[in-house]
Amino acid sequence: MIVTVASGKGGTGKTLVATGLAAVVAESCAVVCLLDCDVEAPNAHLFLKPALTGCEEVSLPVPQVDLARCTFCGRCAEVCAFHALAVVGRQVLTFAELCHGCGSCARQCPEGAISEVPRRLGVVEWGWAGRVRLARGVLDVGQAMATPVIRRLKQRALEGVGGPALVLLDAPPGNACAVVETLRGSDFALLVTEPTPFGLHDLEIAVQVAREELGLPVGVVINRDGIGDGGVEGYCAHAGLPILLRIPFDRRIAAACAAGGLWVDAVPEYREGMRGLYRTLQETGGAAP
Repeated sequence: MIVTVASGKGGTGKTLVATGLAAVVAESCAVVCLLDCDVEAPNAHLFLKPALTGCEEVSLPVPQVDLARCTFCGRCAEVCAFHALAVVGRQVLTFAELCHGCGSCARQCPEGAISEVPRRLGVVEWGWAGRVRLARGVLDVGQAMATPVIRRLKQRALEGVGGPALVLLDAPPGNACAVVETLRGSDFALLVTEPTPFGLHDLEIAVQVAREELGLPVGVVINRDGIGDGGVEGYCAHAGLPILLRIPFDRRIAAACAAGGLWVDAVPEYREGMRGLYRTLQETGGAAP
């Protein structure tokens, strides 16, 4: 079962839920895989403290123009949906940061003047934290193309793992392309929110992406339960969204996270809630949205 832990709003507790769930479920399952897909700021390793044993560079093919063969016909610029090339007089300008690596320019060039060269975007790393297989993507500083790193992370992380009982994807914040790529192929979307107007606003957008656009079953975890107002509960009731777990607003959880510790170890009475959440995911993960 592949479960993506997501939320529109940053800082709601996605990594809190993902790491806690991975650690608890790994005690009874053969293998749990946790993929940290927040490639701009991965932080699951701070709490699980894995021994990283592998690393792979992630790159994207971008065009390189041979001006000696180019006739400056402009066909490459015409077919580029992302405006990564421009033909100005007898010059071809390439904007590698805009290129999505689709290869259309090279295939459409009538003179065969365009080849593709790799442009590094970041790395994928993997290792083990006890019985949890942890993998993460790390986007290079200054790069903006997170989706290819996430895509390669999902491909690479599961290689060589013999039938894990649970695969958890810790999604980046927001609802843009990186989140959609993380959600794609999942069996269930576990949306973490907080009972505040900001949490409600972004939860509504996340539900639209996960349930309405991607057709995934959706459940909600309310973190910091006990603060804010009743807007999230009212919305969930109206939208038919099950609230699968409530994590109280507990200073001990914040202290454990601030110290770089695993919160379900620091506050063990919440471990049973994680076990119950996993049982519910097993029961509802294949249900229709």
